[in-house]
Amino acid sequence: MFKNILKRKSPREIAKDRLKILLISDRVNCSPEMMEMIKNDIAKVISKYMKIDTESMEIQITKTNGKGRTLKNPTLYANIPILDLKQ
Repeated sequence: MFKNILKRKSPREIAKDRLKILLISDRVNCSPEMMEMIKNDIAKVISKYMKIDTESMEIQITKTNGKGRTLKNPTLYANIPILDLKQ
């Protein structure tokens, strides 16, 4: 478990993450810079209450069906590994 915390991402993994952010941001018309700011803000807020693994944190925005068949709503999904709760 502790090995994953200390492990740094390889250049390949970093490039893959950046490509994901670029593709996601293009799908919902949101710049990669904005996606990174959203990710950083979410991490900052959650870090007040629990210790998280920001290196493994993933966010994505997709368009999902809303009410009615033609309406598509952007939806934010986050995968944030929790390492410990702060007391």
